[in-house]
This record gives sequence, structure tokens and C-alpha cells, in this order.
Amino acid sequence: MQISILSISIATLFYIAFFILAYGLVSKILQYKNTPAPLKIPTMPAPTTQAGVVLRMTKEVVLFTSLFKSSKATWLFGWLFHFGLFLDMLRHLRYFIDPVWVWVVLIQPFGKYGSILMLVGLVGLLTRRIIVDRVRYISSPSDHLMLVLLICITSTGMAMSFYLGVDVISVKSFFIGLMTLDIQNIPADPILVSHLIMVASLMIIFPYSKLLHAPGLFFSPSINQVDNARDKRHLAKWAEDLEKN
Repeated sequence: MQISILSISIATLFYIAFFILAYGLVSKILQYKNTPAPLKIPTMPAPTTQAGVVLRMTKEVVLFTSLFKSSKATWLFGWLFHFGLFLDMLRHLRYFIDPVWVWVVLIQPFGKYGSILMLVGLVGLLTRRIIVDRVRYISSPSDHLMLVLLICITSTGMAMSFYLGVDVISVKSFFIGLMTLDIQNIPADPILVSHLIMVASLMIIFPYSKLLHAPGLFFSPSINQVDNARDKRHLAKWAEDLEKN
């Protein structure tokens, strides 16, 4: 079987995007990990035990508790987007595993409608950046472009899911082929190709954009620290090394 130039080009783009994503994420996470936190600065009310920190972090990741206290509208749109994204990503697992796990099959209808939640959340977040004066003032062009890119990815995905359809078998063969270094042909569907190019672009941009708040949350000293300053002396790694010397 002869592999089309389009398939080779898309495959090459995804290999490059995956390398940049992996390298960028590892580099940033190591940077976060090695950045000194010389002070005890947990945001009050803060937990006094490590188990409490885990519970607090879980609530931040799942429920966005800090954002809820800050802005109810931003919390609503942000939570809708992230929850819809979570469902949609679970649904997309079917393109990368064979045979497809039972629970992935069961979640397909929910993942499909999760894209609607994504679109509502993204449109709400973009509208907020445009019409709220204080938010518009601190927003840069990249903030708007990032939301537009996500809206375009979601819209093209919804177009294929609800209206145009897509050759699921061919798409799955293409991505499984990518993982096994055995490139397969991909349908020359302009909507599908546009969707994949934008997804690869997002992968490239992700480690160097504000979207990196996802792993960055776990390294925030205002959230991940135990409030035990009166019980235990806090020393940053570099301070410990100085004391040893």
C-alpha cells in the first residue's frame, strides 16, 4: 500500500509535536520542582497535615475551589470546559487502543456531548475577556488566540461527530500506526485534516503558554504546603545545603 504525502506530512507533524510537548513538559516540571520555596506561604485557611494538603489539592483539581471563591462566572465556564474536555479525551481513547476497553465503549455518548460543554465554556471565557473591562485590560493577544484555537478544535470535532461523520476505522489505524512507527493512510477530509493540524499546533504551544497551569498547580507553594510553621522549621533545599556546609 502506497502512503500518501498527506499522511506522511500529518504523521511527521504529530511526531514533532509530541517531541516538543514531552520535552517542554518535562523541562517545565523540572523547573517548577527545582525552584526554591524559601517561605511558608500556604493560603489560609490551610490544612495542618499532609493528608489535608492532598484533600485540598484534590478539591482544587476537581472542583476549582479557589476560582469559585474568586469569580462564580469564570468558575462556571472554566469548569464546564475542563469537565467537557475530560469526557472528550476519555472518548478519544478508542483511537489509541485495540481492543477498546468496555468502559471506553460505555462512555462514548457522554464524551460526544462533552464537546458541547467544552464549546459553551470556551465561548463564555472568550466573551468574558472581551466584555469585562478589568479582564480585557490584562488580556494579551495570545490569550484570545488560545481560546480561538480551542474553539476551532472543538467546533471541527463537533462537526465531524454530529453532522459530517468520519472514517473512524481509518483514523484509528493511522494513530495506532503512529504509535508503532507504521504510518497508515489517513482520509483526505479537509475538516479532519484541519482538526488534526490544530491539535498538533496546540501540543506544540502547550508547554510554553498559560495552559501550563495544569501541572503548575501541583507546585504552587500557596496550595501544596502544610500550615505547620510553628511546629516545624521550614528550609528550602538551597538553605539546607548552606547549613550543611
